[in-house]
Amino acid sequence: MDDDDNEPVESETKDEAEAELTPQDSDVTLYCEAEVLPSVEKEKSAREDSETDLEIEDTEKFFNIGQKELYLEACKLSNTTVLKLELGDNCIQEEGIMSLMEMLHENYYLQELNVSDNNLGLEGARIISNFLQENNSSLWKLKLSGNSFKEECAALLCQALSSNYRIRSLNLSHNEFSDIGGEHLGQMLALNVGLQSLNLSWNHFNIRGAVALCNGLRSNVTLKKLDVSMNGFGNEGALALGDALRLNSCLVYVDVSRNGITNEGASKISKGLENNECLQVLKLFLNPLSLEGAYSLIMAIKRNPKSRMEDIDISNVLVSEQFVKVLDGVCAIHPQLDVVYKGLQGLSTKKSISLGTNPMRLIQSYTEQKKISVVEFFRSLNPTGLMTMPVGDFRKAMIQQSNILINRYQVRELIKKLDEKKGMVNFSSLEKEDLSKTVEPKPEELQST
Repeated sequence: MDDDDNEPVESETKDEAEAELTPQDSDVTLYCEAEVLPSVEKEKSAREDSETDLEIEDTEKFFNIGQKELYLEACKLSNTTVLKLELGDNCIQEEGIMSLMEMLHENYYLQELNVSDNNLGLEGARIISNFLQENNSSLWKLKLSGNSFKEECAALLCQALSSNYRIRSLNLSHNEFSDIGGEHLGQMLALNVGLQSLNLSWNHFNIRGAVALCNGLRSNVTLKKLDVSMNGFGNEGALALGDALRLNSCLVYVDVSRNGITNEGASKISKGLENNECLQVLKLFLNPLSLEGAYSLIMAIKRNPKSRMEDIDISNVLVSEQFVKVLDGVCAIHPQLDVVYKGLQGLSTKKSISLGTNPMRLIQSYTEQKKISVVEFFRSLNPTGLMTMPVGDFRKAMIQQSNILINRYQVRELIKKLDEKKGMVNFSSLEKEDLSKTVEPKPEELQST
């Protein structure tokens, strides 16, 4: 999930509520570098050679004030034009985070704050928790990755988030939460009615914490994206996740990559997929799965006529030709589905998947024949007529259209080309592009040159 923005989502998900919160008129980001500066003259010289991230009108003051005063100056700059504040990896410590929270009490415009990798620890968590409990700012996206948060920090933050409905996106990855932290987070998720994206990757959840976390998902009605990759869910955690997916009606993206989930665990998750009507992306990369686990996943989708699954990532798994035939049948029922696997057993990865003819060449040939532009062809697939389209809808439309014969591997290549971001493809990139440069030359063209 970035981290969140890589996120996934990415998928990212079709998150209309979050989109409404995204600033429309300004994309201003304020970057602050907080270091104790040893020499005014030395730093002046260095400043002449390179730009600084933070511009303060009173230059002499900038070079002589301490850390706390620097952040107070930065906070003063957070006026109506600053919507996003990046303070990652700045060693801001307790004084800095206190000043920031004081600023947010008066600033109703800042929407995104990144204070990752600042080693905030327990006191930092306490300050942030106190702020979140007051619930009176416009802040909706908060990144707290890599801050040495442990179990006591989880208790503080979760107590605040249980009643906070403004925070929509929260990144707590690369911290030190374990099973007790998972219990606190599970209780919070059962009560929270604001979070839509939660990144808990690279923590230390094991079975107990995983089960508690998933139990909280059963009754949660707002969370759409969950990243718990690089933890220790195991098969018991997978069982709890499967139970949650059976009941949850909101999650559209779940990443449980590298969690020690075997074929048994995949089977447990599959039980939940048989009844789930909302999940679109499931990432199981780097789990010790084999062909058996892969079968259980796609058969669960086949048995669920209401499944909305679009992407299953088992890209470390070798499958068989029989699996591919079964998958073809499942995709005939669910044309929006794409399953990414490593390759066919006994064949190299290159030979196992034949992409066939360059898909853009096929489309260009058709559009030239019909005397229409490539962009017009793509827009004709979109019921809204817009230049952007959800990935799953695009995949389904390409497979179901009858003008151009194209397989799902070729569609995957098209999606990569069409600037896929956060679950959307974008046709506008083709308007200014010279398509001839993207099409492989024909053999006769090579000979003529």
